[in-house]
Amino acid sequence: MNDAEIQIQFPQPGNWQEFTLTAIYQDKGGYRPPARYTQDEIPAEQTPAMAAVVAALVGLGEDWQAVQVWAHLMTATVYNEDDPYTPIGQRDEVALDVEAIHAETGGRRIFTVYDYPDFVITDPAAVAFFRFFTTASNR
Repeated sequence: MNDAEIQIQFPQPGNWQEFTLTAIYQDKGGYRPPARYTQDEIPAEQTPAMAAVVAALVGLGEDWQAVQVWAHLMTATVYNEDDPYTPIGQRDEVALDVEAIHAETGGRRIFTVYDYPDFVITDPAAVAFFRFFTTASNR
């Protein structure tokens, strides 16, 4: 079971260039080390995957702006395109849950992959990004 997650806070909703990323995971001893990063501390090779997360958030539209994101790794079953009832394998994906604030009313809401299918990121770079920040050997 993978109970690791990445939390990303945007202190200025709509300003995607400023954020704090917090990786939450357990190492072999069960300890959850604090692992926080600002936008300036993200390694250059990881920035394209962070851009994919931001691209998914832009899909919320102008009325809703993300203030916090929870990213989880999940395993999906892949099906045959010619026969959608025949599974042919599995792949890891990153799923996002997004807390957003409404620009006009100030109301808050949680959006999930059920609201926005684009919140499932299948790009292998996103999976590598998640593993980079939630693996003790990278700290």
